[in-house]
Order: sequence, then C-alpha cells, then structure tokens
Amino acid sequence: MADSDIATPAVIHRADYAPPAFLIDTVALEFDLVPQRTVVRNTMRLRRNPDAVRAPRLELLGEQIEFVAATIDGKPHSAVQAHEHGLTIDDVPDAFELTIESICNPEANTTLSGLYVSSGNFFTQCEAEGFRRITYFLDRPDVMSTYTVTLRASKDEYPVLLSNGNLLEEGDLGDGRHFARWEDPFRKPSYLFALVAGKLVALEERVKTGSGKEKLLQVWVEPHDLDKTRHAMDSLIHSIQWDEKRFGLELDLDRFMIVAVSDFNMGAMENKGLNIFNTKYVLANPETATDTDFSNIEAVVGHEYFHNWTGNRVTCRDWFQLSLKEGLTVFRDQEFSADMAAGTQDDAAAAAARATKRIEDVRVLRQMQFAEDAGPMAHPVRPESFVEINNFYTMTVYEKGAEVVRMYQTLFGRDGFRKGMDLYFKRHDGHAVTCDDFRFAMADANGRDLAQYERWYSQAGTPRVKVKTAYDAAARRFTVTLAQGYGESSAAARETQQGPLLIPFAIGLIGKSGNDLPLKLEGESAAGATTRVLEFTQEQQTFTFVDVAEAPLPSLLRNFSAPVIVEYDYSADELAFLLAHDSDPFNRWEAGQRLATRELLSLASRAAEGGALSLDDSVVAAFGRVLTDASLSPSFRELALMLPSETYLAEQMAESNPAAVHTARQFVRKRLATALKTEWLKAYDSHRTPGAYEATPEAAGHRALKNLALSYLAELDDAADVVRLATAQYDAANNMTDRAAALSALLNTAAVHGDDTIAAKSLADFYQRFEKEPLVIDKWFALQATQRGSAARPTIGIVRSLMAHPAFTLKNPNRARSLIFSFCAANPAQFHAGDGSGYAFWAEQVIALDALNPQVAARLARSLELWRRFTPALREKMRAALEQVAANVKSRDVREIVEKALG
Repeated sequence: MADSDIATPAVIHRADYAPPAFLIDTVALEFDLVPQRTVVRNTMRLRRNPDAVRAPRLELLGEQIEFVAATIDGKPHSAVQAHEHGLTIDDVPDAFELTIESICNPEANTTLSGLYVSSGNFFTQCEAEGFRRITYFLDRPDVMSTYTVTLRASKDEYPVLLSNGNLLEEGDLGDGRHFARWEDPFRKPSYLFALVAGKLVALEERVKTGSGKEKLLQVWVEPHDLDKTRHAMDSLIHSIQWDEKRFGLELDLDRFMIVAVSDFNMGAMENKGLNIFNTKYVLANPETATDTDFSNIEAVVGHEYFHNWTGNRVTCRDWFQLSLKEGLTVFRDQEFSADMAAGTQDDAAAAAARATKRIEDVRVLRQMQFAEDAGPMAHPVRPESFVEINNFYTMTVYEKGAEVVRMYQTLFGRDGFRKGMDLYFKRHDGHAVTCDDFRFAMADANGRDLAQYERWYSQAGTPRVKVKTAYDAAARRFTVTLAQGYGESSAAARETQQGPLLIPFAIGLIGKSGNDLPLKLEGESAAGATTRVLEFTQEQQTFTFVDVAEAPLPSLLRNFSAPVIVEYDYSADELAFLLAHDSDPFNRWEAGQRLATRELLSLASRAAEGGALSLDDSVVAAFGRVLTDASLSPSFRELALMLPSETYLAEQMAESNPAAVHTARQFVRKRLATALKTEWLKAYDSHRTPGAYEATPEAAGHRALKNLALSYLAELDDAADVVRLATAQYDAANNMTDRAAALSALLNTAAVHGDDTIAAKSLADFYQRFEKEPLVIDKWFALQATQRGSAARPTIGIVRSLMAHPAFTLKNPNRARSLIFSFCAANPAQFHAGDGSGYAFWAEQVIALDALNPQVAARLARSLELWRRFTPALREKMRAALEQVAANVKSRDVREIVEKALG
C-alpha cells in the first residue's frame, strides 16, 4: 500500500463522514518514560464495526513515532507496513487482540501536541489529533474505549505518575524505578487520554457529592507554586456543586485532578478526570494575579470540569461537531460565572451582576467573532470542511456556538432547557453524537419542531435585523417590523445561506417617564411581561402591540437575545435616554456604546481628512451621568464608561484606518478626562479598597472603576499630579490589579508627555520583584507591548529589543503571546504603523514559530486575515507580508490561514 493511501486529504468534508471500519473496545497502555526515548506498548481489543463497510485492511494513524513490533493474539504478525502517516496491517481477523510497541521522543517535541517534556516533567495534549504522536491508533473521536494505563519511570526524577480515572495500584520496581496503574471505567475517545509524570505537589480536598459519595480533589503544581492553588481548588469545588444543583450532574470518578504546566498551547484540556491546565488558568494569589486572572481561573476551571459530561460522557462523532461540546460548555461556564458573581446578593444586585457578566461576554463576541464572520476564515458553527482541525478551535465554534445554545434557553426558559439536557444525557450517555442530536433532544423535550433552527449551525456570517416601527395614537397600536438578512457578507456567508433563521428577538417598550410599558400583542387577552421574546422566523415579519397608551421608545434585542446586528435609526437623544432609563442593563450599556461608536466613527472620518475634532457637550454629559450614578454598580459603570476598542471601531469603517481611529479615540478620552476631571478624581478616591485584598466580584468592581478613572486621568495635560497618583498606587499596592494598572498609567503618561524616567524606574522595579514568577513576567512583557508609543519611540522598537531579553523565549506559548501577540493583536495603532514595520515583524515571527509550534503560529497568522478591509497603503504592505509567509512556512496550520487570506 502506498504511503499516500492513508495520508490526510488536502480538504476534509463533513459530507464524507463514514463510520470507522473497526472499533476498539479496550486499550491497555504501558509507558517506560524516558525523555529522549519513551517506549510505548499498546494492547487493544479490536473488532470489525457491523455498521461500517468491510475494510480490506486495518489502517492506524501515527506521526513522528518509531515502529518496533506488532503481534496479533500474541503471535508476531508480518503483514505490517509502517510509513510516514501510520501503520497498515493486512490479514486481520474479525475480532482480535493487537499489541504494538513503538518509541517516541518527548524531549524533542516542541509542538506540545502528543507526549512532551516541560520543565523536566512529562505531559500530554491529545486534542485534536495528538494521540497519534504517542502510539498507532484509530485516532478519531467516534472510536470510544476503556483504558488501563501503566506508567514506569525513575522514582527520583518522576515521583508522581498520573493518568485518567482511578488509581489501581502503585509500587517500586526494584531498579530505581516505580510504577502506577490507572483505570478509567468510562469509555472515551483517544483525544481525552492523558498522562503526567514529574516532580509535583498537590493541594488536596475531600468533598461529598449529593449522593453522599466522598471524592478526592487534587490540584498538582510544581512545589514553588503550591501557595497559588487555593483559588483553583475553590473554583473546582464550586463547579462540582453548581453542576449538581443546576443540571443534576454528579462527579462520576473517585477523584478529580487538575495539573498545571507552563508550556501549553491552549488554556486547558478536559481529559477525563485528569485536566491539564496552562498555569495561567490555575496559579493565583493577590500579589501575582489580577482580578481578571481570578475571574478567568474560575471560568476555565468550571469550563473544563463541565466538559466531564458535555464533552466526555457525551462526545463528538467527528470534529465538525466540535461546537456540540465547546459551544454548550462555554454556555455552561458563562452561566456558572454569572451565578457565582450574583452570589447571595439581593435580587436587584444579583441581576446587575449577571448583566455585567453578559456584557463582558458579548463584548468579546462582537469584537472577535463578528470580525471572524466577516473575514476569509468565516465558517458556520458546524463547519462543512477544513484543512487543519487545529484552525477550527475558533470564536465561531466556541462563542457563537454558546449563543446558539443560549437561544434554546431563551426560547424554552431554564426549566425547558433543563428538560432538554436531561433527555440529551438519557439518550446519548457514553456515545459520540452530533449537533443535530442535541437539537432533537431540545425539540422533543419541549414538544417543538426545530427544523428551522438547524440553520444556525449551517449558515456562516452574522445576521442583520433591520427594525422599523410605527405608532398609531388613535388606535393605540405600535407596530414593529423586523427584516433579516446578511448585508454585505463574506463569501462563506453567501455560500451557506439557506433561508431565514428562527431568531428569538427580545423587546421592551419604554414610555416618556422612563418606565417600561405593559406589553400586549394583538390577539392576546391581557398584557404580559414588560420584556417579550418575539419568535422571528420569516424574512420580514410584523408584530403589533395593542393598548399602547403613548408613543414608546423600543428597547431592542434585550439581553442580546440572539447573535445578530440590529439596525435601527436611534437619534443621539434617544440613545442618551436609553442610557439613562432602560430597565434592561445590557441595553443600557448598549445605548452608551452606540452613542460612543457613532461619535468616534464620525471623528475618525474627520481625522482621516485632517479636519478639526470636537465632541458635543451632550455626549460628555451622558457619560458624566453614568459616572456619578451611585445606583449603578461600579462594575457596570466601568464597562459603560469604557470606550469601544480601536479594533472594533476600525472594523466598522468602510476602509479601516487604525491611525484615524486612534486619533479619534484618544481625542475623546482626553475630552472626557478634562471635562470630568473632578468626577474622575472623586470616583478614584471613593472606590479605593483599603485593607486585605478580596477576590470578590464586588471588590473587583470597585477596583475596576477606580483604575479606569486613573487611566482617564492619565490623559490630562497636567501630568505631574497623575504621575504622583499612579506612583503612589504602584508603591502602596497590595495586589497585582492595582500595581499593573498603575504601571500601565505611568507607561501611557510617559508616551503622552515624552518623559519615561519614572515609568522606566517602575518597570525595572516590577521585573526585580517578580523575576521568579513567569506569569507575572508575562504581564511585564505585555504591558510594554501594548503601551501607546510615540513617533520618537515607537512600540515596535521596544518589542524588538525585548525579543533579545534573557527572559524571552519563542518556545513557551505564554511568553510568545505576552509579547508578540499582545503587540500584533492588542496595539492596533502601533502594529498598523504606516511604514509597515509591524507587518514585517509579524511575518518574521509567524515563520519562526511555524518551525517550532504550528498551532501557535497559526493563531498569530490570523492577525492579518482582514487585510482587504484596510486603506490601500496598508493593504499593499499587508499583502506583501502575507505573501512572504506563504512562501516560507511548511505547516498545514499556517498555510490554510494565509492561503485563505490571500484568496
């Protein structure tokens, strides 16, 4: 058989799915762990799949491993051919035991996919296709097996030996080595396999589940990090309790383990019972982690734990169904985080906390996923094809996928959604299934036909909903006409459109007093709730509200009830009214963002033409009212007063002009800082958090508003007072949130006023304080990469000099992200410099990373995928950089990105 017969095709299509020719019932793995030469013995019980076409031979996948020997039913088997892509075995019976011995080199594995060494310890990462780098296998998610794993290694070098499931036995081997044997009683696909071996210590807790069973929880880290594990452990306990209470899902193993590793391509991995995490999402104490870090750790620990059921117990049939587990589990972690933020506060405060979390999630969706929908990598929530599966761990699969799941809850309520989840698990526990199976469970549990809903999974692009309204005072009728479409969508969106969507469109009507009006749709006997979810299913549809006593102002898409763009021509005064009065917190925030976006885009157009800039006093007044409104939570005010990002604003322009957007946004920031200086100073003083640091949502909200005030004050012409304020905060800080915010203010003040003496001194102090804390040094790099820069001292020069810093290495994904990604993705004005220096730097780093770690390189490569939308001068420089990358990279990961971008 030729090597190419088992090679992965250039493009993989969902329509080509076929069941596996063989099934693997049990897997017994034995590892003799040596960094340069690990021997793997893999014994499998296989049988032909009765639901598949009979295959003439067994084809197993394998990459970068050395074949040693194979036996069938204990006897040597000669009809085995090893090649670049795996093993081909002829003359196999219908059911048999296959044993394969192979060798891999974990120490040389810089891709961090498969089995690799980090800081002298062994780790694995098998999703999506890493298991084939460990042993020859049917490495696909619909082959589910039970695993027994035996690990053998030097006891001195690797005293801790972990794998999935429950520990069966451990002991000495008498030759300086020891062993541990683990069993996972639940069937799982190979991507959920994990092992860890090394010098680690654990924080342990024992908890009882709802059924009274005791469980052992462990958070494993390197010894010097043990003092940073309490928050991760608490987050795990809260996750277990929440999943039992909200969904009736109990921890099913005797133990649950989290392990932190500093070299990791992603945030974390949900391997059954043995979650492996990037240290960024485990380690935290007040001195080293910000409020955002604490929040992210809670969310990611929850996300990976929730995968135990939505991803592990029920998994994906194929990788096109990735959102089946990821979109669903993102929704679950968002709900968990919202409930944790609400805590035990009163109803109003709890609702405000949940709304703040909702706003944060939608900001990410609109800034990143909407941009993805508009670019060359646009794809449906359930893609139809891919070249490299690693490139489809995208915002569309995760964040838009979560919105698609959320809409089920919006349609059916919490109780209806829970009924659908219960039926889903009853039908599919222990199986590999599809997005359609989840939809069918929701439909059947709630007695609904959701055939139209399938389009949310199969159509790419961001839908647009145009809204027209009319009020008939004599008839007391208010009509709302909705029309859906995609506008000028990307080619992927045009190619996948199949018809109108089922859009749950939440609406309220607000009277002149600022209060919600009762809502009664035509044909109803009585008014209902003041927020109604309209089921919008046609290309155009009119809804009529009756008994409307006065001309109302519509509050549209409350709580962002669907991932769409709403087009409605609010006046500036109407937006200011909504910002002041809307009872829906999300729409109150949205009104402010619309108002700011409108002004900023107008200013950016003037800046692009060299015109004079001015900001209407009414806009300043609207922001001032939010800043001084003590009835609003500090966390809400911080979000409402944060201007739309430069990246988001540039994407709203007919031709993206980062320099003009930067000029406009800085003008508005300075105008707000100057006009509201007294109010900002008062907010800064009144939202201090004296005493010991508390990682609570309430305290974090106060710090967030205080530090936003500091960032605005840093725009003032009178730098001396702000420098004193920021310096005092830096020196007195007892937490990383305040220290990093003060350092950021000093860096940006230095850029505005051209004197970086104090900022440089604080940077040096920061590095000296935290030199032994890698995650904090990541922040040190990121703060410098995202600083404003100036014509005399552009940030690109600072970034290039930091590339030569002894603490910098391309091999560690966190460090690469902290400096290179921060500059390319989070500093648009400097990255998109007119001389193209940012693009030249980007090309160099993508090419260098491609040789080390293609997954990380591919994520960086996406920084230029929207190049066609920029001004002509920038566009040509971007094209040249993309062509340079295309000519020099070798991985499928990066080639897919740049080739799609170039078209």
